[in-house]
Amino acid sequence: MLLRGSFRNFVFYDVGEAFDLDKLRDLLGSRGATTQPAFPRRTPEYVRFEEPPIVEASEPVTLGSGAHVSCSVEYYAYAIVVVQLESAFEGDWDALLTQASRWMDSPEVEPHAREVVRRHLQRVAAAVIKPREDWLREDYLVVQLREIQGDGNLALSAEELLSAHGQQIAQLIRGELTPLAPTTTQQILEANISYYPSDLLVAGSSVALVYDRSDEAAATIQILEYAKIQLLEFRYYDNFMTRVLTGVYNTLDQKRNILFSRWSLPRDANRFNTIRLDVMELTERIDNAIKFVSDAFYARVYRLAASRVGVPEYRDLVEKKLDTARELYDSMVDQFHEARSFVLEVAVAILALLDVLLLLRGK
Repeated sequence: MLLRGSFRNFVFYDVGEAFDLDKLRDLLGSRGATTQPAFPRRTPEYVRFEEPPIVEASEPVTLGSGAHVSCSVEYYAYAIVVVQLESAFEGDWDALLTQASRWMDSPEVEPHAREVVRRHLQRVAAAVIKPREDWLREDYLVVQLREIQGDGNLALSAEELLSAHGQQIAQLIRGELTPLAPTTTQQILEANISYYPSDLLVAGSSVALVYDRSDEAAATIQILEYAKIQLLEFRYYDNFMTRVLTGVYNTLDQKRNILFSRWSLPRDANRFNTIRLDVMELTERIDNAIKFVSDAFYARVYRLAASRVGVPEYRDLVEKKLDTARELYDSMVDQFHEARSFVLEVAVAILALLDVLLLLRGK
């Protein structure tokens, strides 16, 4: 059996809070191009990126193993830089599994991708808003198969592919060279979706198989990429809110038993609430970058991909911490009001006592 396609290694970096897109376009000049991905298969026209990524071609990369891979860089508005390394493939299932496992475990991909980002960011550094020194990272491998020829050089359908080669597909998704247990294979293959009998997507947390024509596969791969970007952003804000909440807890512990220290609580609460609102705004912007609703095919692709890479779980973590932040803000304001009420009551009591003393002295 002959398989033809390509390996696409995606490495995602969160390099700042946002890009100034107008400035970024000016700095990139003719090297950068804004492309609005097309979503075919009767997808509603309103399904589109609010701010589509800017794509810049990069010079090919030669890995330490001697492999030559094509390279491109994408810039997303929320300061995500995506490096795509692509190499062609032709061979049988054993060769595909071996190469996929090597790409997943290869220690040489990320250093080369990081160097590509560092080099490109040097030219567009002025467009990065609030750059970050420590880049949070995500990786994803997409195995795109354009052609699978079976007996008589006939192309396999999605159903035939799952039936005859489900075991190999499951191994591919997990990067394993050894056959998996039947229950594990079944669980992996549940994450599949097709539109025509001739196409197939099987999504995993680290690897996805896309069996489709190149022009149709591009939209599916774009959604896989978007789901990973969402995961990266929510991971960042989960870590960020953890640090913020820890700082607030420490502040409250220091001021809990000191009455007059509570007078600074409104200032601390306002600063804290500003951070909370900023995070809410940024997470909403991530959600609104592109909206997949209804039962359209690519809406289902997005929900499948997002669930497999872990987007809902991290979104829930961020939302829970935002709820905790709101409760802490209310608590800080209440503590200030309690302290102010106590001071006012003491002041009233002192004034009443002075009135009594003055009255007695007058007699």
